[in-house]
Amino acid sequence: MKPAVRQTRSYLMDLFARHGFHPRTDFGQNFLIDLNLIDVLAREGRLGPEDVVLEIGTGTGSLTTQLSALAGTVITVEVDTNMVKLSREVVDGLSNVTLLHRDALQNKNHFAPELLELIDKRLGEMPGRRLKLVANLPYSIATPVVSNLVATDLDWERMVVTIQWELAERMTASPGGRDYGALSAWLQAQCHVKTLRRLPPTVFWPRPRVQSAIVRLAPDPAGRRRIIDRAFFQDFLRRGFHQRRKHFRSVLAGMYRKQISKADIDDVFAEMEIATGTRAEQIDVATLVELSNRLYHRVNSA
Repeated sequence: MKPAVRQTRSYLMDLFARHGFHPRTDFGQNFLIDLNLIDVLAREGRLGPEDVVLEIGTGTGSLTTQLSALAGTVITVEVDTNMVKLSREVVDGLSNVTLLHRDALQNKNHFAPELLELIDKRLGEMPGRRLKLVANLPYSIATPVVSNLVATDLDWERMVVTIQWELAERMTASPGGRDYGALSAWLQAQCHVKTLRRLPPTVFWPRPRVQSAIVRLAPDPAGRRRIIDRAFFQDFLRRGFHQRRKHFRSVLAGMYRKQISKADIDDVFAEMEIATGTRAEQIDVATLVELSNRLYHRVNSA
């Protein structure tokens, strides 16, 4: 097995100079150069031979080789042709690594079908296989990648990802704060979310202009079971928080005006003892789940 590539700043600068191109900011190419943090990502994944690991953003393949040494199989996805050329030099010969040259997302709400088919195939190759996401995620796609994985029916077990600090704050925000929103409620209703480390720009090359974080997510099966219809709940949150400064009752009345009446909305708010002047950002996750469930029943029995 090939030794893991240790991508220091000098190593990367020399690598790009030899190949005659530069990291692309439009693809969010900021590479971890703190070798200890690459180890942290791999270690926090708690990987073993039964794990199928998804990495989105192969880059130069440094983390990929670490994952390959620890996991049963690795699916790594890279959209940039130049990065694919570099990473193939590293991962070719690693029998448990499949490198996909494509965008991991079909659109902002769905993964690419080719990727989902490959994940299903790898999970089915051996009984008891577990799916984990371990990645230094490009900032531009971090939100849809994490949110969409939670939205799938895939039985994922763990995510350990580097993301923008601001996004980590949104994921872990509490009701009433400026960062609390649809993403906070969507993830916290179904996952245990924890920020493990705050990362300064100096641990990346090129340096981003923002702080970053390593975040760990683990599924909360009991929380997920409390949601009657997850597609309805996701739409409820997305549209409900879109006008976050308006009273939530008024927002919901507009959202479901073709299916139920304002009186139905008032009834549900009264049943749950939610004040009519409450805004979405003031409502805790458990209450949002219950409110969504009750509205689901009303909408589908109308």
